[in-house]
Amino acid sequence: MEDKSGIQYSKIAVISLAHLLNDLYSNYLPQMLPFLIVLYPGFTATSGAIIVSVFSITSSLTQPLFGYFMDKQGKRWLAYIGTLWMAVMLSLTGVVNNYLLLVVLAALAGLGTAVFHPQASTMVNVLSRDRKAVLLSIFVAFGNFGFALSPLLLVPLFQAYGLRATLVTIIPGIIVAILLFLFSPKDQISKSSPPTLRVVFKSLKGAARELTAIVSVIAIRSLAYTGLLTILPLYFKYKNLSNIQASHLVTIMLAAGAFGGIIGGFISDYFGRKQLIIGSLVLSTPLFFIFLLTKGMISTIFLALAGSALLSSFSVTVVAAQEAIPENKALAAGLTMGFANGLGGLVVIAIGRIGDVFGLTTAVSILFILPIIAGFTGIFMKNRPSARLQRQAQQI
Repeated sequence: MEDKSGIQYSKIAVISLAHLLNDLYSNYLPQMLPFLIVLYPGFTATSGAIIVSVFSITSSLTQPLFGYFMDKQGKRWLAYIGTLWMAVMLSLTGVVNNYLLLVVLAALAGLGTAVFHPQASTMVNVLSRDRKAVLLSIFVAFGNFGFALSPLLLVPLFQAYGLRATLVTIIPGIIVAILLFLFSPKDQISKSSPPTLRVVFKSLKGAARELTAIVSVIAIRSLAYTGLLTILPLYFKYKNLSNIQASHLVTIMLAAGAFGGIIGGFISDYFGRKQLIIGSLVLSTPLFFIFLLTKGMISTIFLALAGSALLSSFSVTVVAAQEAIPENKALAAGLTMGFANGLGGLVVIAIGRIGDVFGLTTAVSILFILPIIAGFTGIFMKNRPSARLQRQAQQI
């Protein structure tokens, strides 16, 4: 399906569905940890952290490399091979009986999502024409929903059938890979000549200041986001909430963030990328503190609003980076969705240490302050015309 503007909605829908599954898989290994304690004698929290960290490193920090390679190749097969690869690797994690092999499988699985994200986001960017931020925000929202669905689907499966049920999870990966094969763009994403490494470095050098600001914003926001996913459940337990209550609150924050990403895409197209990024991040800090200081339903509402504000700039920062280096869209996606998020995620260990030494309330308060710091960092971004103004200029 393609409208008069040339936007290919059906292909974007398939790629977004693939993103939902991809990010569901990205939250796969943490759901296994309670079951691995039974499977492996002497399995500790450190053992689990190593598995999750290895996946995080290979899935995040390698994305710029894959992004550059994909800008050179521009072939659609990289998206569905990456999805299928990750599904296969993760489906084997429950049937191996060797911890080292489990770590290797986790690392290999991370490479699958590292391949998928730059290629898929670039496909959406090209297929979206002049609605990039809005449609990319929907693409990102599907991923956030997949991330939130993971514990709701995988934990009952493992509980009922054991970890050997991981073999079943290869089926969705095969189905989505087939859909991508059938409905993703048939040729090179970019019709231009593949960029040489020298051209890429020249492009990065020319946009170094703006990219540094964008990557810094994302890294600080990622630290806040990943830190909240890690520390909030512990904080809720400290406040005597049950595990079920804590999981519901985290799910509410994630779901609100997904919707916030869609709304943020619309707002940024109307008012501009930079304005949305700064405004939403600065707003999220007081919303989080109001959540902390209130109780009951009011507190839950402000947590949802804070989560929505925090993640409303997620896709917008990706588009901003792609606009900064328009000839290297996949590399831009790798820098923003992978490398920058990975940098933020790696610092979470320090936040955990702060919680151990100074208390969980202190750690949570620091995480709540981070978004406003990210927002002020966004001041150094380039102020480009909004997509609405660009469309109006083209019509004149």
